[in-house]
Amino acid sequence: MFYLLFIDVLSVIYRCLGKGTQKYRDYWALFADNFLILQTITNLINRKIDFLSTNFKQEDRMKRIITYSIIALLQASVALAQTPVALTQTSMAPAKTSSKPKLQKREKYEWQGEIPTYVETLKKELTYPMAWGNSPIKNFKKWKKAARAKVFECMMTPPKAAAAWDMEVLGEEQREGYKAQKIAFNINAYSRITAYLLIPDSEYGKNSNVEDGKNSNVEDGKNSKAVDGLLLSAQNKKMGRFPAVVALHDHGAHLFIGKEKMIRPFFIASEEQDADGKISEKKKAVNQEILDDADAWVNQLYEGQYVGDYLAKHGYVVLSIDAPMWGERGRMEGVDRNKYDLIAGNMMMLGRDLSAFMTYDDIASTEFLASLPMVDAKRIGCVGCSMGAYRSWMLSALSDRIKTSASICWMVTTDAQLTRRFGRKENGGFANCIPGLRQYLDYPHIASLACPKPMLFINGTKDKLFPVPGVKDAFAEMHKVWKSQGADNLLDTELWDIPHSCGLKAQEKMLEFLDKNLK
Repeated sequence: MFYLLFIDVLSVIYRCLGKGTQKYRDYWALFADNFLILQTITNLINRKIDFLSTNFKQEDRMKRIITYSIIALLQASVALAQTPVALTQTSMAPAKTSSKPKLQKREKYEWQGEIPTYVETLKKELTYPMAWGNSPIKNFKKWKKAARAKVFECMMTPPKAAAAWDMEVLGEEQREGYKAQKIAFNINAYSRITAYLLIPDSEYGKNSNVEDGKNSNVEDGKNSKAVDGLLLSAQNKKMGRFPAVVALHDHGAHLFIGKEKMIRPFFIASEEQDADGKISEKKKAVNQEILDDADAWVNQLYEGQYVGDYLAKHGYVVLSIDAPMWGERGRMEGVDRNKYDLIAGNMMMLGRDLSAFMTYDDIASTEFLASLPMVDAKRIGCVGCSMGAYRSWMLSALSDRIKTSASICWMVTTDAQLTRRFGRKENGGFANCIPGLRQYLDYPHIASLACPKPMLFINGTKDKLFPVPGVKDAFAEMHKVWKSQGADNLLDTELWDIPHSCGLKAQEKMLEFLDKNLK
């Protein structure tokens, strides 16, 4: 029993250190070499136990097992103590040795926290002249056209469009009721990205719009050539179309994974093998870290259920990509959240906006999804939580491809977002910063560009990032717009007794809303 327990302890240590558990990821960099020592000790114990089992009685055997186990632990302790990097100065330092240097302060100041002391005065100057009802344009369609043009103007120069999607299926995995594919395609002229695509198993989609074997989603012949791994040409005659969803991942100040927050990751041969085709232990360790990280994140924010996989089980084609700076679109040097704002500033120096690039990519990925032969281009929705919710209603507001959307835990007014009245809050930052746009429209006004589409918004009364008064004000602004168009029944805004999260009940509500409007 003691031996098994000891081996289990070593196994747990290895998993914690080597498999990417968030808390211990930094420790692994220090202990990686020493795991070989632990592994060697374990193998020695295995051989000793086999010897003892053959040559000693049980009572003596247990004494010797305990002795060898203690020796092994002592040896491991000595080995770890000799690690060249001093642990006491890094991960395990006491508070007094790792405290930040004292900030230099002047008696007078003009900023408090992340906002100016005169923030309330600035906000009074924001009159939102292009909001519906404030704008001199009284024709709703003309207003939408003008307001959307202003949003795109403030988003600055878009990325140059790709000449073709040039999609490639890198690998696939059969799951319960659907197929998971890892794909690559050109999201724009600068970036060829990887993504996850989920396709329901059924040979026939509901409400098929395929006629005479033509891919009616392809316009003007763009991207009309056959794509590996997809059913095209003659087989299209037998194949129906499915409703589809763009699954948009959150922020969470956690950039190591992106699309993997929405769809459970799997790994293709090239991600596990060296150039010579041999299995790479280093790559396997990274893959396990990604999987462990994704599972832990989904347990924390999504109550253990991957949103994309959940929707695919219920008959939706699901696409999820990494936003710029997340997942496989991050920094060569590795994840550093503090670099995000610097990179966003550098993009502005180049006349581009990082947040806008995220939205432009979401629009492009929706166009790509609409081009796939198994997708009904007239039945596409989008969903997301937190930053994913922001991405969801932005996409619905700016893309006519999107017919409905669900946004969980991201809606507020600028007045409630940029203030000290409510304590901790979502201050926005560059992830949702579009230069100059507040001079014309607030968040709910932009979301209202989606009117009269069916839209679902859920925020939480226990969500410390989005103050309830600001959420209520934003919801009220949107309802004014939908009511003005006789479509208030299509706007569903709800406040639940939940923290900042997208649990099982929220996902169930999301599915119900999608089914109602896409099936």
